[in-house]
Amino acid sequence: MAAPSLEPDDPLADLEERIRRAVDLVARFRSEKEAAEREREAAGGEVALLRGQVARLTKEVETLRAERGTVRARLEKLLDQLDAIGAG
Repeated sequence: MAAPSLEPDDPLADLEERIRRAVDLVARFRSEKEAAEREREAAGGEVALLRGQVARLTKEVETLRAERGTVRARLEKLLDQLDAIGAG
């Protein structure tokens, strides 16, 4: 069996090289795709965590607003009592 010719004009050698490059590209693209899928899954987990935090913080803000309303009403009541004492 004869060794493959390495002449620059050898069409078979050119084809072999192009196939090798194509195989390398496919392997690289597969690797990049797998890495991107892992990153996407990790980001999905982070999104779920952040959604939970947003829900918790939204509830906390609603609670604080309700408490602020209660405190405001109590302060207005106290101020009215002080005004009544001052007027009396």
